[in-house]
Amino acid sequence: MLTLVIPVYRNESSIQALLQAVDRLQAGLDNALEAVFVVDGSPDHSYELLRDRLPAHGFRSQLLLLSRNFGSFAAIRAGLQAGTGTAFAVMAADLQEPPELILDFARILAADEADVTVGVREGREDPLASRAMSGLFWSLYRRHVVREMPPGGVDIFGCNRAFRDQLLAMEERHSSLVAQVFWLGFRRKFVPYRRQERTHGHSAWTFSKKLNYMMDSVFAFTDLPIRLLIRGGGLVAALSGLFAAMVVMARLNGWIEVPGYTLTILAIVFFGALNLFALGVVGSYAWRAYENTKQRPLHVVLRRHVWDRNGASA
Repeated sequence: MLTLVIPVYRNESSIQALLQAVDRLQAGLDNALEAVFVVDGSPDHSYELLRDRLPAHGFRSQLLLLSRNFGSFAAIRAGLQAGTGTAFAVMAADLQEPPELILDFARILAADEADVTVGVREGREDPLASRAMSGLFWSLYRRHVVREMPPGGVDIFGCNRAFRDQLLAMEERHSSLVAQVFWLGFRRKFVPYRRQERTHGHSAWTFSKKLNYMMDSVFAFTDLPIRLLIRGGGLVAALSGLFAAMVVMARLNGWIEVPGYTLTILAIVFFGALNLFALGVVGSYAWRAYENTKQRPLHVVLRRHVWDRNGASA
């Protein structure tokens, strides 16, 4: 049986289309499907709609309501933990990734061709600015952090139970679940697809969330920012030494009569900003290490509902 994990946040407008897509997947998998919907503290009526409509659909289902918005990665982990299948897959609730990919994942996992299947975007129907920024980020990320990462990142994947268990054993806070998938290794197979245009609602993926995701993806998997600071500091120190030698020579030759106020202020501002930036980078690593020492749960399930194929509570 395949467990399909679907994190839900501000998706009430796409609930009906989402349930219809899962019905089609149920038929394609010969009824061997369990759908786990995880409502990640969504402020709309997604939870109530799923609670009322899921029993009427002919597939095994679970509905988890988290106590607040913990983030999509925490919601996915909650769904993977609650699932009872022998194989697992993750799909977004906005249906921008073709649901038919799940059938490809299930076939590959059932044939034991791979331990983890990854959907790779060959194209996307998003605005030009969004495509450009996404392409730049993933290009730099592939070059400096996770070299195996596909050019367009990852939004949908599947895995077997052994891989699921190892992924859940990594209880890191403020990390990237996608990068963890590649860090674990295992046998991996890519499945290409083209991302579809969003037709329901608006994306909750705000700029601040993208920025936090970028920072978590970088700081949790590489010390590149610290190494860049060390190299930058060395370069600035060398240039400062060269500049100091030039100033001394100029002073000895009488070319400088009055110390420059502008140059002094510029130097103070520049090195002050550089120090603050360096402290911020180092502090980000220290804060993440501190957060991991607290051992708080990665998510809190407020309510859980389980239905069998006949809509009866299990």
